Amino acid sequence: MRSSQLERYKNLGLNISFYRKLRGFSQEKLAEKVDISRTHMSRIETADCAVSLDVVFELADALSVEPYKLFQSKE
Repeated sequence: MRSSQLERYKNLGLNISFYRKLRGFSQEKLAEKVDISRTHMSRIETADCAVSLDVVFELADALSVEPYKLFQSKE
């Protein structure tokens, strides 16, 4: 991940966490739905790693939101 994009990854992670909690999913449950490890799920939410668009699209589907909503700023 490029450091110049860190804020965007942080925003993405916060949005994923927001929608995950809104749906009542644990990190483990959401990770199972998209076939990734709970550790990877945690790292995505904390912007500790880059994430592929394939995984973003799968997360959006699992959370029943349009992918663009995961990138929207809540400011």
